[in-house]
Amino acid sequence: MHRGRVWKKLRPGEINDRVHAALDKNINFHEQVIFGVPASHLDGNVFYSNAPFLADAPFLTSMVANPNHIGCHTLGSSEPFFAGTQAIENELIRICAEDIFKGKPNEQDGYVASGGTEANIQAIWMHRNHFMKAYGASVNEIGIICSSDTHYSVYKAVNLLQIKSGILPVDEHTRKISSAEINQKVEQLQQEGVKYFITIANMMTTMFGSVDSVHAYTDVFKSKNLPFRIHIDAAFGGFIFPFSMEQETELTFKNNDVHSITLDAHKMVQAPYGTGIFITRKGMINDVLTDEAQYVKGMDSTLSGSRSGANAVAVWMILSTYGPHGWNEKINTLVRRAAWLSKRLTELGFDHYRHEGSNIVTIKAKGFPIHIME
Repeated sequence: MHRGRVWKKLRPGEINDRVHAALDKNINFHEQVIFGVPASHLDGNVFYSNAPFLADAPFLTSMVANPNHIGCHTLGSSEPFFAGTQAIENELIRICAEDIFKGKPNEQDGYVASGGTEANIQAIWMHRNHFMKAYGASVNEIGIICSSDTHYSVYKAVNLLQIKSGILPVDEHTRKISSAEINQKVEQLQQEGVKYFITIANMMTTMFGSVDSVHAYTDVFKSKNLPFRIHIDAAFGGFIFPFSMEQETELTFKNNDVHSITLDAHKMVQAPYGTGIFITRKGMINDVLTDEAQYVKGMDSTLSGSRSGANAVAVWMILSTYGPHGWNEKINTLVRRAAWLSKRLTELGFDHYRHEGSNIVTIKAKGFPIHIME
């Protein structure tokens, strides 16, 4: 059972008051001088800032207020014009990093990204730059290794960042990767000149809900004395798997070999699209700090740059509505239903895959009745 250090259940009135108080701390485009602020209110001919229903609609009020959360606010120095809603985003990052993924207090950085794809690319970009800065590595000496079930965003990152990749086959029935396959792929990449490794370990893949073992990777890297970074793609499973498994998972910040994590609130949290979440250990995000962004206070270490503060408010509102106990109850209800479905499919003789703790059930099409499919 999760107990929230930062994460608390709040009543609707408390959530409304908190969001409006945060917006009061932001610059008001309609009432204050805005010279020198790289932002603007929404077009008044289309978006009505004085609509009476906004008083009881904190998310819509946040959208109309249009806070720009450019940069990463856990680093300490950010644009002061939006300090109120930035504080809500920082609290959301702490909820995810500390209460869900077991990080130590205030030892993680992160931000609300456009989605899991951006968060994965942000992680790989950051880890690539680490090897280039810390070891003087060339691009050709850095490689990604991951399973064939990994999300396609990794292929985008490989293409954008021009680094090598090693894709591992998985067992058709268990969706697991063997240590022998990892060892073989690492040695193949070494022969191609790769000396530094980035691994994407999945916490519930998009198509199967399968979960990777971090130790399967790190055991190989450590046995060969190879520098590595581990990124957890928990875009689907981040708000499910830590709650559904009784035993503590190795895919959290309690594992010192885990360096960064992706979550996606516009999946199981049912937040608006554009609410991916990127989290990394404190200080690592500095490897992608853009020194040239000097008009931004604190500068910018995010891939997206300008971001809607309203999206961070939306995710915070949802998690605050449930609280850790309510969320735990919701997820375990979904997982029990998936377990029931899996059991019935087994009884009926239909071939399928479900990882323990997952709410995804993937059924093989071969031999499955068309009328049931439809």
